[in-house]
Amino acid sequence: MADSRPMSIAQPPGATACLVFGDGRVAWGTGFGAEGSAVGELCFHTAMTGYQEVMTDPSFARQVVAFTFPHIGNVGANDQDFEADDPHALGCIVREAVSGPSNFRSTVGFAEWMAANKRIGISGLDTRALTRLVRREGPPNVVIAHSAAGEFDVAALQRQAAEWPGLEGMDLAKEVSRAGLENWSGGKWSLELGFGGDGDGERPHVVAIDYGAKRNIFRNLVEAGAKVTIVPASASFDEIMALKPDGFFLSNGPGDPAATGEYAVPVIRQLLETKLPLFGICLGHQLLALAVGGRTSKMFQGHRGANHPVKRISDGRVEITSMNHGFAVERDGMPQGVRETHVSLFDNSNCGLELTDRPAFSVQYHPEASPGPQDSFYLFEKFVGMMREDS
Repeated sequence: MADSRPMSIAQPPGATACLVFGDGRVAWGTGFGAEGSAVGELCFHTAMTGYQEVMTDPSFARQVVAFTFPHIGNVGANDQDFEADDPHALGCIVREAVSGPSNFRSTVGFAEWMAANKRIGISGLDTRALTRLVRREGPPNVVIAHSAAGEFDVAALQRQAAEWPGLEGMDLAKEVSRAGLENWSGGKWSLELGFGGDGDGERPHVVAIDYGAKRNIFRNLVEAGAKVTIVPASASFDEIMALKPDGFFLSNGPGDPAATGEYAVPVIRQLLETKLPLFGICLGHQLLALAVGGRTSKMFQGHRGANHPVKRISDGRVEITSMNHGFAVERDGMPQGVRETHVSLFDNSNCGLELTDRPAFSVQYHPEASPGPQDSFYLFEKFVGMMREDS
């Protein structure tokens, strides 16, 4: 790596953190946040903002995130921007040293936030070189480690990275899902009012299956006019139907959709038989595709960022989207009764589908992240509108 702390086994003076690859390569830097080590898959994220949301997104379970934007941490952290109760990304890598916060919403510095939440950070690495490495070789298995004393057993960390099996074939949804039912309350955040209320009047009731959901998805459903009840990933068809839903939502989440589909797909197929409206995002999109006979596969490098252009096939409109996925629905071999609705303008991969014989649709990207910023909110309005028509 073209940096003052290059990839090598020899530890440079003053290094307090390292990123160890399964093939023996080591990148040295300066640690921040928690001390310790963790093994997972390395990915890169291209967003310039929202690093706290990234770190707390359950879809990043078992992953180490390299931020391509060099200045991470300068707006600090707060108690409002969590996407889940706890962080799920194992750690992060940044180019420049984390500076003190400079934002009126900040309640704590990012480095302190990382330490309090037991997450490891490394600064001083050439994140552009890491990004090129992932693009060239695919996402490697790594160990991220931080020791204030600069003490590392590199050989042991290398073995740990080499022996980790990787995300393919791994079901992580049950690890990050809620354990029980939750009645969701609260709409989108605004500068003037904070988080919105639940609204007045009769609202269609959506039951959301939590495979690793982001909170802002539920806020957008409320904003669009729905009442939301959340159930765990393991919820059965009977448990869901006992809640008297007007529609179903399949959430985002981590891991291999084929592994999660072992228990999720049979339930989704039963839900589709009710012909009530159904909407899926990210992992939910992939699980819907599997439920109707489609296929998913691991991507070479994945899509993670807040600047991904996606074309809506029906009218050619381009949405600027946020994405976070390492698996994708295969475009070839789409079963009958399924129509492709969106496509990535980066690599032509599938980004959306709908069923032609029942009210079910899904997208690969994250409309709740609002990078456009409102390019994709119509999807929530469309879903709630379908439930109103059906009820």
